[in-house]
Amino acid sequence: MIYPIVIYGSETLRNKSVDITPDYPDFKKLIDDMFLTLEEAEGVGLAAPQIGKNIRLFIVDCTPWAEEDPSLADYRKVFVNAEIYERSEETSLFEEGCLSLPGLHENVRRSVTIRMRYLDENFVAHDEEFTGKPARVIQHEYDHIEGKVFTDHLAPLRRNLIKSKLQKLARGSYRCTYKTKR
Repeated sequence: MIYPIVIYGSETLRNKSVDITPDYPDFKKLIDDMFLTLEEAEGVGLAAPQIGKNIRLFIVDCTPWAEEDPSLADYRKVFVNAEIYERSEETSLFEEGCLSLPGLHENVRRSVTIRMRYLDENFVAHDEEFTGKPARVIQHEYDHIEGKVFTDHLAPLRRNLIKSKLQKLARGSYRCTYKTKR
């Protein structure tokens, strides 16, 4: 099943998500459906709040960048109950977009390297360091389970300059090629 993507302005995107347990109903199907939804929308990451579920689950698929970075050829991961507990002081600026904010792209400063604890799709615990593009995508998706969106990282002046675009999104004035809901 391909889920509609929740668009900016929905309360779901601003709620902090709750931990999930192995007995979550149809968990494996949910993950498969999230990857189908992500593929349909041509994105590189998707968090459960973006499909209307405030649970601490997100997926990352960096394979679209495999041509420029062959190490990402099979980079598809599931993150359950993730917790970023360390961020490098070194940061980089990169243009980000979001399936929940169609048509909006802004330069966002994020840590180059992060350390986090998480469970995978089999509820096996991991403690890992991520760097480069995977670290960026993970931080972006992690924000969603914390009730944040990438525009929250912009300077106040920049946020003010895009305020009308955000208001249009919240009112339903946008175009995209994938299913959405407000």
